[in-house]
Amino acid sequence: MKLYKIKKSNIDNRGLYASKDIQKGTRIIQYKGKIITTKKTEQDPKFDNDKAIYLFNLNKRYDLDGDFKYNIARLINHSCNPNCEVSGTGLKIWVYAIKNIKKNDELTYDYGFGFDEDFKNYPCKCGEKNCVGYIVRSESRWRIKKSKTYKSHK
Repeated sequence: MKLYKIKKSNIDNRGLYASKDIQKGTRIIQYKGKIITTKKTEQDPKFDNDKAIYLFNLNKRYDLDGDFKYNIARLINHSCNPNCEVSGTGLKIWVYAIKNIKKNDELTYDYGFGFDEDFKNYPCKCGEKNCVGYIVRSESRWRIKKSKTYKSHK
């Protein structure tokens, strides 16, 4: 039995949800895609940040383009209080539970976007108490003054 199911999400259109209770440390799903060179990532307009990008840096030479329908893990949404994290070994990326997850809870991880001049182009809709309204990695959130201009779904 799969540990996840696809459902409508309050964060974004669709998301992955736990189909049963999941214990901390459990490997949930592989993030699949096509391995491409970092050079291609830098040159291909597909990765210009003006549209959804499902890209992971694997190492200095390679990235993983996960923008394919067979990559169900691409449906996992960002949260500022995630219950999963992404970890890789070699050229494979896996999503793991970082806390116990109850059946029907949405699976989330911190996308880890850097803080730069474009941060306002990536609003966060997670609604968590520690959310600053933008998808920015946890280490950089202190730089953003928390505003109440976004709506919480909780």
